[in-house]
Amino acid sequence: MIRCFVITRFSRALILAALLAPGAAAGQASPGPTLSIEEYDPKSTLVVPEHRVPRARFPFVDVHNHQETAARPEDIDRIVRDMDAMNMRVMVNLSGGSSDALAAGVANWSGRHPGRFVTFANLDFSGIDDAAWGERAAAQFERDVRKGGAKGLKIFKNFGLTVKDRAGRRVAVDDPRLDAVFEKCADLKVPVLIHTGEPRSFFEPQDAHNERWLELKQFPQRARPPDRFPTWDQVMGEQHRLFSRHPRTQFIDAHLGWLGGDLAALGKLLDRLPNVTTEIGAVLAELGRQPRFAREWFVRYQDRVMMGKDTWAPEEYPVYFRVLETSDEYFDYYRRRHAFWKMYGLDLPDDVLKKLYYRNALRVIPGIDPSPFPK
Repeated sequence: MIRCFVITRFSRALILAALLAPGAAAGQASPGPTLSIEEYDPKSTLVVPEHRVPRARFPFVDVHNHQETAARPEDIDRIVRDMDAMNMRVMVNLSGGSSDALAAGVANWSGRHPGRFVTFANLDFSGIDDAAWGERAAAQFERDVRKGGAKGLKIFKNFGLTVKDRAGRRVAVDDPRLDAVFEKCADLKVPVLIHTGEPRSFFEPQDAHNERWLELKQFPQRARPPDRFPTWDQVMGEQHRLFSRHPRTQFIDAHLGWLGGDLAALGKLLDRLPNVTTEIGAVLAELGRQPRFAREWFVRYQDRVMMGKDTWAPEEYPVYFRVLETSDEYFDYYRRRHAFWKMYGLDLPDDVLKKLYYRNALRVIPGIDPSPFPK
């Protein structure tokens, strides 16, 4: 009797487990296949109006792009054809380098297609410990502008994160050793497009609550853990103090200053610092998920923001146009690891679009021919 009772209880447990198993109520023998987060890519069944925008409504200036200065002529010609197809009138190449390489790059690109490219110079931080480094760097930049053809200065993201002096100390974004360079930019009336830091999520714990978790899993080198990097608040605070210390210098705060997810804070920054503008390169995903507030913000700060993309991928620009120009709902961004959410159109007014696409760039960046753009 005891042996029979044990078998019966075990049988009941098996029956109960089968009833509670996923799919049991539907008569399935076993659950479906297990998917990783990388594999899960649901297709929406929502049917809503769609307005694809392969070409921008107005000609535009891309103020944030990167090209090889020594590109082959046939590659430059192909890029210009792609620009024409999407209505990009001018591209700003932020990777100009310095000295002879800069001058050669300007001749290579602008000499072949006059009026289509603007080039920014870059700094060499080697020797930053030398007492005269700042004056030398400022003098070299002046030569890059007057003789090399540079129209501005681009500061890359290594500054403030990985640039160190001989003692191994991180060079802060507001390090006074660069004051001479920024004052020279003011004297020459050319802007500084500065990329400081990274998205805030890169500095946060890589856990289930981090909305850039997938990107950090695929590219772990992008994480900024506190044992090796300053905090996000620290490095961005340094940037904002830099802006304040050089009120004569025109700064373009790249990537919406990594405040695309907190536009109210970005607005307060712009209100406080009239020498700062910004651009939308690589942060479209932040705007497309908050269409009502973002539209309101763009209308309010229409004189302070410019069009930018960052990476050269012609097939991705139409998503920018669609977010900026239409009122479409619930459509895909072009890079899933940046956005687990869908995009919505801002339907910006034409006057705001014109400022975003070209009018603000014409005001901030010297050397752009205004004649091809609408009045």
